Amino acid sequence: MPRVLGILNVTPDSFSDGGKLHRDGMIDTGVARAVAEQQLAEGADVIEVGGVSTRPNAPDVDLDEELRRVLPVVRALAGLPVWVDTARGRVADAVLSAGACGINDQRAGEDPALLRIVADAGCPYVMMHNRGTPRTMRAMAVYEAVALEVWAELAVSEQAALEAGVDRAKIILDPGLGFAKTAEHSMAMLRDLPSRTSRPVLVGASRKSFLGAVTGRELPAERLAASLAVVAWAASAGAAWVRVHDVAATRDVLAVWSALAHREGPS
Repeated sequence: MPRVLGILNVTPDSFSDGGKLHRDGMIDTGVARAVAEQQLAEGADVIEVGGVSTRPNAPDVDLDEELRRVLPVVRALAGLPVWVDTARGRVADAVLSAGACGINDQRAGEDPALLRIVADAGCPYVMMHNRGTPRTMRAMAVYEAVALEVWAELAVSEQAALEAGVDRAKIILDPGLGFAKTAEHSMAMLRDLPSRTSRPVLVGASRKSFLGAVTGRELPAERLAASLAVVAWAASAGAAWVRVHDVAATRDVLAVWSALAHREGPS
């Protein structure tokens, strides 16, 4: 059964929940701690803190601003299992020193310094497929055979990580649903998923726009049912992780899926 990564965005502009932890323009670390503890109580295995929005056309965020957003929250979550979503080596170094225990890299090792830091830390490391930047990735969603190309590009990134000393057993691969991919591409990646899970794979579909394209639900908050459908599909396909906003509902789906998959009845 997949493990659950609960999303805790500390950005003012993420597509689904940006700004929810801000008070008078500042991040409320007390609220962040409460939300993280609630997600863990609902069944999250790890909390992921992200300080840079990666939605299409999101503005650039410089190093100092990213550190200003994430470091106080990581410190406030001391003692909790926390990963940080970052593509910068200097941010990874700072948050791991502050108590984070894993890195989710949505640039899959573009910063060689990040690879060295992850290798030295020996921590879990998610490598997500992407192309371009938030401003250019839509134009780069061009493939002849999307699944073959995405996994081939991830294999190149993984090899670079291995050559930098990252432990293969610590690497988790993420096909990057919605990143430099149309809705059709993301659905094709999900259909292909059962053939890819001999390695640990993370699936992050929660509330994303490609689900809106399938269902007609325009608002991210309206996409819970669609998100949970992907959770069930990912579990059946053998995914190791699901990355979600809605932890309690996800755990309910996984409990029922597990009972059915293992032919168990209610107690």
